[in-house]
Amino acid sequence: MKLPSSLLRPALLSLLVASLATLPAISAAQDPAAPSAKKKPAAKAPPKRAKAAPPAPVEYVPETASAEQIDAAKRVYYGPYGCEFKQTIEITENAKYPAYVDVQFGKLKYTMKPVLSSTGALRLEDIKGETLMVQIAMKSMMLNVQSGHRMVDDCINPQQRAAIDAAAAARIAAQQQATGDAVAAEANAEAAASAAAAKK
Repeated sequence: MKLPSSLLRPALLSLLVASLATLPAISAAQDPAAPSAKKKPAAKAPPKRAKAAPPAPVEYVPETASAEQIDAAKRVYYGPYGCEFKQTIEITENAKYPAYVDVQFGKLKYTMKPVLSSTGALRLEDIKGETLMVQIAMKSMMLNVQSGHRMVDDCINPQQRAAIDAAAAARIAAQQQATGDAVAAEANAEAAASAAAAKK
């Protein structure tokens, strides 16, 4: 059964209007850029805790130098040292504490107290009790007191080098003197023997 066109047209027109009315709502639902009606607020990041400042280094304040220490400090060989395995040491006067010395070994620096031992060796004692440097006439060495091993050996200052060279020169002179004396003694013995033979 066909509906009359006078009834069909208004029905189609109503359907078309209703369909067009729903398009914006559908487009908004499908459009990702459209603002959401129920948008959750962004979560706030927890506040950062301030980093604790590193503890201040402990400053070791040595005792006032005694007369013996002042005398020992005058006997220190200051300046650069050439050591085994091409290592170096530098000894300077401590600018803050009189009669104390600073020993620089690589990146490590020690404040030390000069002490003259009964054997004549000079000891440089670390005020923190970690290291010890021993200075004798011909060389110096540094020890780790806590572990008991040598940190560096055969360290020679220009003054020690001069002492080594002087000792070597004296040894050569003594050998030459001994050789000369032996030659002279042999010549004298030969002369005495010749004189004795001539008298016969």
